[in-house]
Amino acid sequence: MFPMVTGFMNYGQQTVRAARYIGQGFIITLSHANRLPVTIQYPYEKSITSERFRGRIHFEFDKCIACEVCVRVCPIDLPVVDWRLEADIKKKQLLNYSIDFGVCIFCGNCVEYCPTNCLSMTEEYELSSYDRHELNYNQIALGRLPISIIGDYTIQTVMNSTQINKEKNKPPHSRTVTN
Repeated sequence: MFPMVTGFMNYGQQTVRAARYIGQGFIITLSHANRLPVTIQYPYEKSITSERFRGRIHFEFDKCIACEVCVRVCPIDLPVVDWRLEADIKKKQLLNYSIDFGVCIFCGNCVEYCPTNCLSMTEEYELSSYDRHELNYNQIALGRLPISIIGDYTIQTVMNSTQINKEKNKPPHSRTVTN
């Protein structure tokens, strides 16, 4: 009879524990119920990317010294750096620089380890194409700066919840100037 009583006690403890877990899950569900939806209508609305977003790589041809550090730190040896050695000045002269964004994993190692900071990550993420050869960007395509999403008035930008809360706390006629 004693094992039967302990079995009922264990069963009761398990029932209480299960009810507690269900209650915790229900509380989490209710806390998410009063949040604003995160869904956006993509082609017409675009979310503002974060400051450290890793988008398309921007390349500045004049700053590059053809050291090939970007090729060595890339996990897939992606950047193609063509250069020739100038005998009279004993320096490398950069001829061509290209990156295939169809293969790039956007890890950011090339940007982080570049000694001259000629590489930087932009906020551009719309790189889709019907032809994969169009994703192979040379130094001319890499040098173009993207049109900022914030500056494009044809697209409605969607702010994240922290920006919405900041906007609610502002006086009605105040403006924020950012660089």
